[in-house]
Amino acid sequence: MSLLVVGLSHRSAPVSVLERAALAPEVRGKLLQDAVSAEPVTESAVLSTCNRIELYADVDKFHAGVADLSTLLARHSGVGLEELTPYLYVHYEDRAVHHLFSVACGLDSMVVGEGQILGQIKDALAVAQEQHTAGRLLNDLFQQALRVGKRAHSETGIDKAGQSLVTFGLEQLAAGRDVEGWTHGKRALVIGAGSMSSLAATTLVRNGIGELAVANRTVERAERLVAILTEPGGPGAANGLTARAVAMAGVADELALADIVVSCTGATGLVLTGAAVAAARAGRTAPLALLDLAMPRDIDAAVHRIEGAHLVDIESLADASADAPMAADVDQVRGIVSDEVAAFGAAQRAAHITPTVVALRTMAADVVTSEIARLDGRLPDLDDKQRAEITQTVRRVVDKLLHAPTVRVKQLASEPGGAGYADALRELFDLDPQTVAAVSRADTRGGSQEVRERA
Repeated sequence: MSLLVVGLSHRSAPVSVLERAALAPEVRGKLLQDAVSAEPVTESAVLSTCNRIELYADVDKFHAGVADLSTLLARHSGVGLEELTPYLYVHYEDRAVHHLFSVACGLDSMVVGEGQILGQIKDALAVAQEQHTAGRLLNDLFQQALRVGKRAHSETGIDKAGQSLVTFGLEQLAAGRDVEGWTHGKRALVIGAGSMSSLAATTLVRNGIGELAVANRTVERAERLVAILTEPGGPGAANGLTARAVAMAGVADELALADIVVSCTGATGLVLTGAAVAAARAGRTAPLALLDLAMPRDIDAAVHRIEGAHLVDIESLADASADAPMAADVDQVRGIVSDEVAAFGAAQRAAHITPTVVALRTMAADVVTSEIARLDGRLPDLDDKQRAEITQTVRRVVDKLLHAPTVRVKQLASEPGGAGYADALRELFDLDPQTVAAVSRADTRGGSQEVRERA
């Protein structure tokens, strides 16, 4: 396994750097294509969230891979390599697997145990698949990471250790008060209609807000979100929620009416300036609570200095989460991660030898076919029943001779340091390297199920 991850997160870099390095959705596809075009890289996937940017790759050279991935992250993020390098971390092979599995379980999140990261990992895999940059290794890795994350949430109380960024942010705005009591009956404005904004709107509705406005650059997406929230059986139907979709041009008017504002868009510039918030505050006495979950930020940091406005952003969430208590279940999740990393490594090592085993069995089958053909030439008077019985007998002999060594070699290959057994098998039986490579290519293209059944 030659898995490499190079990235930065809230644990390695200040929010100001993360904000500048944030990747726009349209940039991610180009980054993936440039990655697989690099000489040491065969597969790539990028995990980009509001508090992490990580580039995963299958590489055949460690040092060249680190250099190329670091350069690509700098180029596509727009942050110079010299400035970015001190904040980058590198994980390789089993450590890279351990890192992604920990991320999937919420152990590396700003709010420990939050489940939003699973959707982001799923999206990262989907983008890599769409761009055709994820091969067998990264497909297996990300799909297994999703399973590990779900297992951690279903088998432990990791959910109790933290919440989503939305819930955590609302708790910070409520400043120790009960969130449901604090939000009840208030007017809320949600800017954006993506996954995080949708989660924010749903959370606000379930906590009893009385009125909701959803603003988005594409009004149709805001309308769809409003329809979902207010449809019969939806979260807002029971409490008589009043909700509407508005264009971005109407944000200023909605801001003047709102008690709570949550913003999470993909904009590269500010969505709410300090002047806009100050204008909304003019002539009103009720406080204005603002939650900025975007990276880069949607709301001007100058809002922190506006009287009567309380802004919670990614930076203040990072500071608050450092003091958040960790549940005892975290240790149990760490145990799950360690076990799953070991299992994944064993499976990958076993899969590495599968093409060699298949090539060996193919060679044996060819030998049987050749010898039966020779027998037909020397004993042409054999009837069909005799010929079939001889053929079956020879095949049984070959299968029995190969069974024990092939089963044992797969067991040995699954253990740490077992990668050399495939080479030994090829050498001992003088297998054609091109035949083994052909089996490997078929496995990568999606023939893995057939290969595993034959092996």
